[in-house]
Amino acid sequence: MSSNLGYNVTIAPGTFVCEERLQLVGEISIGTKTVLHPSVSIIAEAGPIYIGEGNLIEEQCVIANRFPPNADKDQMNQIVMIIGNNNVFEVGSHCEALKVGDNNILECKARVGRNITLTNGCVIGAKCSLMTNEILPENTVIYGSEHERRIMPDRPAFQTHQLDFLARILPTSHYVLKHGTKTHAPTSHS
Repeated sequence: MSSNLGYNVTIAPGTFVCEERLQLVGEISIGTKTVLHPSVSIIAEAGPIYIGEGNLIEEQCVIANRFPPNADKDQMNQIVMIIGNNNVFEVGSHCEALKVGDNNILECKARVGRNITLTNGCVIGAKCSLMTNEILPENTVIYGSEHERRIMPDRPAFQTHQLDFLARILPTSHYVLKHGTKTHAPTSHS
């Protein structure tokens, strides 16, 4: 785990957080049965990030609660980012949405800005980028190079078998953070 910034992370029992190339910044809470692959960045700069249960966060994902551009950081109140349950963040996806409901999928290299609210059952397609200010209706699918939209009749299937498989396999080949609270004070460069 590498960071010269401080963090305070709470990891629930039954959660698997791979230490390799993990970047944690700020106050972070990770719910039970959530799996974080190696090379994940969770940056809680503008306020805490609460990640619910049963989420899958794959390699090179960035989940960030940052200050808005040109914000006076000293004058702003903390902004809380809440990620619900059973979401999948595929390889290289980037999420700054402050509210993410349940059963959403961000496919490979998808990007979601801070002014988007993902309700429940939404799918953001591979390489799609949403930087607008809107609340996506439930079961919305964004896909293709033109970012077309449609509504699915049902929510995406939950990844129970994949999470169970990863919970068995990851600890055999990666260092995994144990549950509990981990803190790291910021280091200063003098």
